[in-house]
Amino acid sequence: MRMALCNEVLAGMPLERQCEYAASLGYDGLEIAPFTLSASPERISTAEAAKIRATVEASGLVVTGLHWLLVKPEGLSLTGPDATVRARTIEVMVRLTALCAELGGAVLVHGSPRQRQIAAGEAHAVASARLQDGLAQAASAAAKAGVIYCIEPLSRQETPLVNTIAEAAELVRAIDHPQLRTMIDCSAAGLTEIDSIPSLIDRWLPTGLIAHVQVNDPNRRGPGQGEMKFEPILAALKRHDYAGAVAVEPFDYWPDGPAAAAFAARYLRGLREALA
Repeated sequence: MRMALCNEVLAGMPLERQCEYAASLGYDGLEIAPFTLSASPERISTAEAAKIRATVEASGLVVTGLHWLLVKPEGLSLTGPDATVRARTIEVMVRLTALCAELGGAVLVHGSPRQRQIAAGEAHAVASARLQDGLAQAASAAAKAGVIYCIEPLSRQETPLVNTIAEAAELVRAIDHPQLRTMIDCSAAGLTEIDSIPSLIDRWLPTGLIAHVQVNDPNRRGPGQGEMKFEPILAALKRHDYAGAVAVEPFDYWPDGPAAAAFAARYLRGLREALA
């Protein structure tokens, strides 16, 4: 399994320096948050994407995928009452599937909790139906681009829509498109799920519905910076021959972004070596 770093952890650095630093720490790739590339990432041209990809690959890394998809441009919502805004949001999602492929990525992670809320006065079922419709269109675009689109279960503190892997799996099965999957975010799962992460892996990875894993602690820091034990998690992934990326995604950078990235790299590399 490849070890990737979510690049917003190093957002204070130019992209070239992000790549050099991540490579020096032993990461295999970057998982890119599109808003770190542009305030309007959906407008990044194919030629510009080629330059970004070349910058990443010049350091010996690859782009493993995209995440945190709908931060920019401002004002997006996939589940709100404004049909024009929803259509614009889907346009961005569709373009980002192509951008992911152009950058060499394989997976898009649809977290973006602020853009999947339930509007005041509306029912859960209404927002869920809008989410399902948008994801179905993103899955069709992902098929054209040759990438996988994942809906990310997030904690109830972040969104009332899709909080567990079981809920995400139900949605994925309802849409029934091979390019739509779900994933495991260790922080969110640790806050929301009843079962442990290794148990979730044992249950869900064999279904083929899990296409990605992000590693972080429920305290929102990086792996190894809290109480969650990641050796059993990596062991479970190895037990099921998981061959995708494992992306480091802290939210609380302690003591700062570069140091958090370095700590996670050392910690996970040590676990991988112990399990080899």
